[in-house]
Amino acid sequence: MRVANVLTTLFVVFACCEAFVAPSRSASYFGRSVAGALPKSPGLQMSAFDGIKEPVQSYVDIWTPLFKQASESGLLPDFLLHWGHGAAMATVLLSMGVIGAYMGWQIRFGNGEEVTPLTLGDTIREAHPKIIGGAFFFFLLGGQGGLVLLDTQGQSILESPHAMTAALSVALLATQAVLPKFLLLRMES
Repeated sequence: MRVANVLTTLFVVFACCEAFVAPSRSASYFGRSVAGALPKSPGLQMSAFDGIKEPVQSYVDIWTPLFKQASESGLLPDFLLHWGHGAAMATVLLSMGVIGAYMGWQIRFGNGEEVTPLTLGDTIREAHPKIIGGAFFFFLLGGQGGLVLLDTQGQSILESPHAMTAALSVALLATQAVLPKFLLLRMES
C-alpha cells in the first residue's frame, strides 16, 4: 500500500512539474519573460528516451507510410489523424479504467464476491483483473498508435511531456498489477 502511494505521489509530481522535459531557452519568472535565462548546454537537450528513440523510430517508420498514404488519398481525415489517439485513449480510460477502478474499490470494501451487471456473471473479484488487463493492453496499443500518428503529422516522437506521462502511467499500472503477487509471496512466508 505504501509503495503504491509513493509511486502515485511521484507520478503526480513528475507529471505536474514536467520534470523530464528540457527547459526552453527563455524562461518566465513571475510573469516576466527572461530571454536566454538558461546557459547554452547540449546536456539540456537530452531526453529520458534517448536510449530507445532509434528502435522506436524504426518501428514507427514501418507504419507511417501507410498512414501518410491514407491521409493523402483522403481515406484518413485530418481531424481523425489529429484527435484519433486522444479519443481512443479517453474511451479506454473512461470505460474500462473507470469500471476497473470501481471494481477495485468494491473489492477493497469487501464486496468482491458480488455479481453485478458489469461483471457479466463473474464476481467482481474475478472480473477486475480481466477489465484492467484489457485496459492495459489497449493502452499499450494506443501508445504505439499515438507514436505513429505523431510521426505521420511530422512531429517528433518521444519528446513531448505526454510521452513521459504516458510511460509513467503504463509503468504505474504494471507496478500495480505486480504488487499483489509480491504481497501473496510475503503472506505465504
